[in-house]
Amino acid sequence: MDFLYGTDFWVALSFVVFILIALKFGVHRTVAGALDSRGTAIKAELEEAKRLKDEAEKLLAEYKRKAREAEGEAQAIIAQANSEAKQIAAEAKTRLEEFVARRTKMAETKIAQAEQQAMAEVRSAAADAAVKAAETIVAETAKGAEGKALLESAIKDVKSRLG
Repeated sequence: MDFLYGTDFWVALSFVVFILIALKFGVHRTVAGALDSRGTAIKAELEEAKRLKDEAEKLLAEYKRKAREAEGEAQAIIAQANSEAKQIAAEAKTRLEEFVARRTKMAETKIAQAEQQAMAEVRSAAADAAVKAAETIVAETAKGAEGKALLESAIKDVKSRLG
């Protein structure tokens, strides 16, 4: 009975007694229940995490689709804006060409009018000079009433030809 004096025996006996008391009070059921409830909670959390992951993947796919659609719409808007810009540029070029043509025609018309007016002034000045020259020549060559009649006749003749 030497074993009754060893510490190993008493530790082993204490352990067995402790286990028996724990079994009698149902500690094993409480521990197992706690472990089961903890396992159930972890399983629920895992399922929730999986559901959230699936939902996040769906949202990501939806946002990627929306981003692609937005990119397509942006490209369409850019293409339409480029088309409209080209059309506006073409219309502006046409209007500018028409404006330049009108201004050129107006300038040509003014030049032609100025030429006609200058020609009329030159003719008038030439007629006046011719009249004065004829008057002077006739006055020197013909004197008296006959000279005056001849002078008036010549003036009328020159005015009718130049006018």
